[in-house]
Amino acid sequence: MTLASRSILPICSRTFLSPLASLLSLPERSSSAFFRRVQVHHLFSTCTTPLFSSVKCSVHPTVPRPNVVDILEERGLLESVTSENLRSACSDPSVPPLKVYCGFDPTAESLHLGNLLGIIVLSWFQRCGHQAVGLIGGATGRVGDPSGKSLERPELDADTLEKNISGIKNIIIKILGCNTGSYVIFNNYDWWKDMTMLDFLKKVGRFARVGNMMAKESVKKRLESEQGMSYTEFTYQLLQGYDFVHLFDKAGVNVQIGGSDQWGNITAGTDLIRKILQAEEAAYGLTFPLLLKNDGTKFGKSEDGAIWLSPSKLSPYKFYQYFFSVPDVDVIRFLKTLTFLSLDEIKMLEEQMSRPGYVPNTAQIKLAEEVTRFVHGEEGLKEAIKATEALRPGAETKFDWNLIERIAEDIPSCSLAIDRVKGFSIVDVSVSAGLFESKSAARRMLKQGGIYMNNERVDDENKRVEEEDIVEGKGLVLSSGKKNKVVVRIS
Repeated sequence: MTLASRSILPICSRTFLSPLASLLSLPERSSSAFFRRVQVHHLFSTCTTPLFSSVKCSVHPTVPRPNVVDILEERGLLESVTSENLRSACSDPSVPPLKVYCGFDPTAESLHLGNLLGIIVLSWFQRCGHQAVGLIGGATGRVGDPSGKSLERPELDADTLEKNISGIKNIIIKILGCNTGSYVIFNNYDWWKDMTMLDFLKKVGRFARVGNMMAKESVKKRLESEQGMSYTEFTYQLLQGYDFVHLFDKAGVNVQIGGSDQWGNITAGTDLIRKILQAEEAAYGLTFPLLLKNDGTKFGKSEDGAIWLSPSKLSPYKFYQYFFSVPDVDVIRFLKTLTFLSLDEIKMLEEQMSRPGYVPNTAQIKLAEEVTRFVHGEEGLKEAIKATEALRPGAETKFDWNLIERIAEDIPSCSLAIDRVKGFSIVDVSVSAGLFESKSAARRMLKQGGIYMNNERVDDENKRVEEEDIVEGKGLVLSSGKKNKVVVRIS
């Protein structure tokens, strides 16, 4: 039996759904059917190791581990911890490596930049010799976390949830599977699907205190709003809290991490572990600051221009370009929180930025390279750099149609019949494509050396578009100066 077949456990036969499952609107066909548990070990690399390998972290059991809490604090990735004992447990060689989990509800088919910090913190734990655990909320995703939200999340149908779960699973595997250490993925639908309402009230409800639940900041804000809060959302903290209880009891997971807005849900979990399992100072919570934009708002999927982690939702090129365009005021903060560069290297970049002769965007290029490589791998980074280079007039990058298709998402495009392109002058085609308003304007730019076709400068006013100029018979790219470009598709 292969490691893969041992690690992906078979799905048990489906039984009738319990009353609690009905309350959560869980379908009989589990949206977690694609897996029950995945465990993979990897050394830090560019993911050239097979996905299901048995390579383990190289931290020696008798050598003190790097203190990951100290590292997170130094890099601005630590907001709060439930106990300072977590700091000592992280590096004490007599204490077994920690198992650390972060939850991701499948409210979209891709994670976004706001979720990336959770994966980065998990990866820091991996790199310091601990085990990372990703929890996909196949059950809690049907309820919706009210934390940081002014309105109740819309209900998702079973097919959409299944698609979202699969997409998020793939992202976690791709990123955590390419880095050092081991990881495990769970889906909380696996333990919620068979729990009845009476089981829930007996196991969890009797240990919860309504006063404490109402005192949570996320609850208070919603209760004070015009929309209020539904009972379903009110119980979310107990669902997430019991997830921690289950993972602590059944899988030995002893740390939960999350953004600062998750503090109430995390402490609900540590409190339930203490009350239900009678375990004192055995489970810990850690939060990190939310990743905020310049205007102080969160990165999320509900905003226009969300920075998705899936290449099917946002190309590696666009992902790279976002970080390449980060303002100077934010670039050092992002280098500390979103990359694994040493603080000494980041400090050197910061010092260079204030010196005469600093080449603009040097720090941004480093940021874009590091984050794109972490999320999309070496191949994704190469694709992004190639597309970036291809958009520079005069670049030596040779166009192929796949590359043109990728950059066409970011620049204007038009469709022209072949008989309006082939054999016509570059001036005529440029005007037909909308690059210039008139032939006289096109001629002036051409005389100034500012017209490019497929990144090659056009110096001859009489130049006509030939068959070999049309890339793979499908189109070409025209440029006027550095910024004005158009993709001409042959219809």
